[in-house]
Amino acid sequence: MDSAILSRLDNLVEKHAELSRQLSQPDVASDLARFRDLSKAYAELSDTVAIYREYRKSLMDHEVAREMASGDDAEMAEMGREEAENLAPVLEGLEKELKLCLLPTDPNDDKNAILEIRAGTGGEEAALFSGDLFRMYARYAERSGWKMEVLEENRTELGGFKEIIASLSGRKVYSRLKFEAGVHRVQRVPSTEAAGRIHTSAVTVAVLPEAEEVDVQIEEKDLRIDRFCSSGPGGQSVNTTYSAIRITHVPTGLVVSCQDEKSQIKNKAKALKILRSRLLQLEEDKRMAELSQTRKSMVHSGDRSEKIRTYNFPQNRLTDHRINLTIHRLGDILEGDMDMLLTPLIESFEAERLEHEFDNMVG
Repeated sequence: MDSAILSRLDNLVEKHAELSRQLSQPDVASDLARFRDLSKAYAELSDTVAIYREYRKSLMDHEVAREMASGDDAEMAEMGREEAENLAPVLEGLEKELKLCLLPTDPNDDKNAILEIRAGTGGEEAALFSGDLFRMYARYAERSGWKMEVLEENRTELGGFKEIIASLSGRKVYSRLKFEAGVHRVQRVPSTEAAGRIHTSAVTVAVLPEAEEVDVQIEEKDLRIDRFCSSGPGGQSVNTTYSAIRITHVPTGLVVSCQDEKSQIKNKAKALKILRSRLLQLEEDKRMAELSQTRKSMVHSGDRSEKIRTYNFPQNRLTDHRINLTIHRLGDILEGDMDMLLTPLIESFEAERLEHEFDNMVG
């Protein structure tokens, strides 16, 4: 491993030891806020330090084994060669883990997410596929133990969605789904097609980190709030009660509407939740645009205008074009078995980040 990386790891070990020393001081225990901050910092470093210690021990064992392998005793030399061969993949794995530990973390990875799905080209077929994608994410959320709440929806006559927006809450929601943003293309024979021809349609997906009030401050003076009658399903109150809300954020021009609830207050709360997340995403897009040229591939991976995936129903095939991954289990994936897709996708982007970050570090 490069000396610059080893130096950073040595510094982390020293910092970990200093945090341990501070936590043992009598005055720290009486200061709850300071104790909490120190404990959090200590815990965040503990895994990295433990892996590094294991790496150093394995490296020392490997050096000893190589010395044995170069000795005059044939039997001991054979044992040394065998031990060195066994330790080589262990060292490689530990080195990769350490590099991942040193990568700067995405501050949004632990956040919940706002999922937005919109029908693109393809008319009713695109709207129907929007429904298929929403059900896929809903089933994956259920498998993952996440909670999903629909914030806004615009259904079509055949049961599809022109647009549907939902919040997802649970462990590592955003980090797991953030690479789903982009254009999803579907190739299949629509149920409305009498001639049996394959059509191509498209759906756009956006995955936004859910913003808390502390993340994005919204001034009331920057909002224009319009109230209007709901349309669509909803019982007797539809078109008689001004419960629907449209919020315009004047500085950015962002507009959010919500009419799912009969309560104006609840609709406003949902609309503000979506607005905060979109404003946070604007800030994130601006930050990503300012990153160096070597990180551009990571920016593109989240571009909502970029075709990222094709779902081919006649061939039971899903292809993710960013990492050239093809899986012939489309039905299982649409039923929510998404880990076979998400895991290699995330691993691929982690490997790319490793390459760029550590080229910069040692260059």
